[in-house]
This record gives sequence, C-alpha cells and structure tokens, in this order.
Amino acid sequence: MEVLSSNNIPVELTDYLITKDNFSIEKIKEGAILLFDKPLGWSSFKLVKKVKYLTKANRVGHAGTLDPLATGLLIIATGKCTKMIELIQNQYKVYTGTIAFGAITASYDLESPLEGNFDYTHISENDINQAVLNFTGIVEQTPPAFSAIKINGTRAYVMARQGIEPEIKSRNIIIHSFRIEGTLPNLNFEVKCAKGTYVRTLANDFGKYLNSGSHLSALKRTQIGDFNIKDAFEIEDFQQLIL
Repeated sequence: MEVLSSNNIPVELTDYLITKDNFSIEKIKEGAILLFDKPLGWSSFKLVKKVKYLTKANRVGHAGTLDPLATGLLIIATGKCTKMIELIQNQYKVYTGTIAFGAITASYDLESPLEGNFDYTHISENDINQAVLNFTGIVEQTPPAFSAIKINGTRAYVMARQGIEPEIKSRNIIIHSFRIEGTLPNLNFEVKCAKGTYVRTLANDFGKYLNSGSHLSALKRTQIGDFNIKDAFEIEDFQQLIL
C-alpha cells in the first residue's frame, strides 16, 4: 500500500519496515514499522511499553490488538510512522488456530472457564464443509461481550466482568477465505478476514451452526496485509540488537 512521504513522494508501507537486516535505532526513533511475534500471555500494551522503553522513541503505538491468549504478528509503529497505524489496521488479516468442540465459554476463548457438555458426534465432514461455506464472504457477526467495544462510554468487557450482559449490535464482516482441517473435537483453521472480525465469535458461532458448542482454544495472527510473521522479531532478539 502506498503512502506519501514528508516530501509528498509515494512510498510503500514496507519501505519503513525495520528488520534484523537493516536494523537502525536512529531510524526507529525517527519513524519505523516493526513486526513482533507477541508472546503468549502478554498484552499488546505490554509489548508496546517494552519497545518504547528499549528504543526511547517518543511515539510508539500498535496497529491492531491481540488478546493475551493469542500469539503472533503485532505491528508496532514508532515516530512519524504512528500516523500510518490506521492504514495498517484497515488491511486484511490472516489467523491460524484451533476450534475446540464439546464446551463453550463466556469469552468464547480460554479466558473464561469451560461450560457445558456438548455432543459433536453427529457432525459429519459434509456438515463441516457446509459450515465453512456459510462463514465465508459477508457474514453477520455480533462481537463478544468480553470485547473492548464501548457501550455508552463503557468497555463491554468491564460490564461483562461485573455480571452485566452488554447489548452489542451485530454487524457485517468479511471473511475472504476460511479453511478447516483436522478431526473433531479439535479443528484447525486458517482464516483471512477484514478489519473488525472477531475470530473468537467465529469459533463460537461455528459450533452453534453445527448444533453443538465450541470455543477458540488457540489463535495466532500470521499476516496483516503485506506484513508477515516470518519477518517478525522475538522480543528477546530485539532487545539483544539494542543492547
């Protein structure tokens, strides 16, 4: 995707990408795009805070939150590149993960305790293939109660943790492609989707469609637009390059 430089010259977002091969702390302070493989259990904010501390950059932000229980590609922008965050966020995303059948959770993932005992023995391969087709293209989706969506100024997850069920409106999202493999009760998937898609909700709705119950048991983001996890830093390696 092209953007305009300070001289109004078209450049690609990837021109601002800093990797181990062109590492420069000066460029990072001025303005850079950094790719990280977010560790399991870390919040996106924790990783941003760590990068800000290590680089001493004045402005640091991320382009799309990953939940603590998710891993994978987190794009961090520094300096002048923080103005590009919205452009990055608007690009498609690719995730891999696992949908586990037999139980649901309030958060649709493993942040909440498992609930119920749902049968899945009636589900055939053809049923799964039909479900995949149903959840490809333009799909109506309701974000989970445990999400950062604001309702009258309050985050939905704050209300949910207080035992209040927030009223969240459904909206249309776009699933560009959706692939499933594996055998029940654990189905592995890869999904390419547009901004605003909640993969946790997809995992929950997938089970409902098949007259069963399911939740997201693992999630990794592998791509955002032209940016790929294969070019991402591990935070420990990044720290070693600076020290």
